[in-house]
Amino acid sequence: MVSSAKIKSVDFYRKIPRDLTEASLSGAGLSIIAALAMMFLFGMELHNYLSISTSTSVIVDRSPDEDYLRIDFNLSFPALSCEFASVDVSDVLGTNRLNITKTVRKYSINKHLQTTGSEFDSGPVTHGVKHDEEDDEEYGEGSVTLNADNFDRISHQHAILVVNFYAPWCYWSNRLKPSWEKAAKIIRERHDPEVDGRIIMGKVDCTEEVDLCRSHHIQGYPSIRIFRKGSDIRDEHGHHEHESYYGDRDTDTLVKTMEELVAPIALESPNLALEDKSSTTTEKAKRPAPREAGCRIEGFVRVKKVPGNLVISARSGAHSFDSSLMNMSHVITDFSFGKKITPRVMSDIKRILPYIGASHAKLNGKSYLTDPDDHANVTVEHYLQLVKTEVMRSTHQLIEEYEFTAHSSLVHALSIPVVKFHYEPSPMQVLVTENPKSFSHFITNVCAIIGGVFTVAGILDSILHNTMRLVKKVELGKNF
Repeated sequence: MVSSAKIKSVDFYRKIPRDLTEASLSGAGLSIIAALAMMFLFGMELHNYLSISTSTSVIVDRSPDEDYLRIDFNLSFPALSCEFASVDVSDVLGTNRLNITKTVRKYSINKHLQTTGSEFDSGPVTHGVKHDEEDDEEYGEGSVTLNADNFDRISHQHAILVVNFYAPWCYWSNRLKPSWEKAAKIIRERHDPEVDGRIIMGKVDCTEEVDLCRSHHIQGYPSIRIFRKGSDIRDEHGHHEHESYYGDRDTDTLVKTMEELVAPIALESPNLALEDKSSTTTEKAKRPAPREAGCRIEGFVRVKKVPGNLVISARSGAHSFDSSLMNMSHVITDFSFGKKITPRVMSDIKRILPYIGASHAKLNGKSYLTDPDDHANVTVEHYLQLVKTEVMRSTHQLIEEYEFTAHSSLVHALSIPVVKFHYEPSPMQVLVTENPKSFSHFITNVCAIIGGVFTVAGILDSILHNTMRLVKKVELGKNF
């Protein structure tokens, strides 16, 4: 067996008897300083080990071709009715999606951008409205002409008042006029307003009765409104409770619709028409009219990652619009690209990259308001250039966000004014990779700190001790 004496011979840390050591005040001071230095350097090393270091590179976007880009938005239009507000998407590959409703919600708002009711019902998308064939057949004036002076009086004299708000210059108003007058004449003959009193059909020329049409939030021509006696209530905000008709406009359909409207009302008591028992066909053709002239549009769309446009405009396949009266002022509450990032995830990411997320909501909170008297036919264009930023930890993705620059301008519209967001994704992406820290490297550095400080302190103590001994010898006059 190996003797203990041989084992002791390899001892690197031989002990000096305590009686042979001498404590000094200078050594104590250096020991305290060395201990503090070790603690300070250890803290610095620990902070460096716990901190996260990253490397940034710019590479070609690695997104697969079937990967779509999500656009979230929340926009408020004080002067665009939800009745005609349309969200359209197009891109350079030929994609052209009109009036997206599946992922879009609309709410009527007042001029203070406050919601005035529940979600606006856009109804099913219509692909065409039926009209009478155009001919030269003579027709009489069957509907009553309404104006600001007689509108309220006539609406309170009849259980149901159906009004055609039109413009003489409008193509669709002129297409409707013959069938409207014919239907009004037939209804007048069947239900004499003087005797029956349950229903009457009227018309309003919006080029003459501008204020009357504006008070009923008419923005497209022709607009057919159904007023029921006792339900056309104006509250303190001036809201009107009535319905809009979106069905076919041929004579037979109009007459059938009027008959279905008047059928539930008893002849002897035409005082109120609050209860609606119309048929399913009529129900599909009419919906509540917007309570205010403004609209808040919120939701999201998914688009291909190629240059394209998101357009908000007034759109209808059977209505005309006076572009000089269209005001596309808007306030952007939210406009962002990519998946929604929760505040908790964003706070975690901020620890890695304090600067990330600074440009993913460049348009939020901005207003683009125009005065229609000074800026008629104004289109507001936003040009957006976006870059994807991807943060990786080891082999899995932490976050993917899109930051963008935004430039906006007001341009004169040649047709109907719109709000256009032109987006252009970059073919490059920013890749941020988290660099892992080695624990063995941390331990090595800690050992180096302890050993290095201890050694340097020992050298300083030796130098200081020898210097003091030399000074004492000089003072005693000893030769050396």
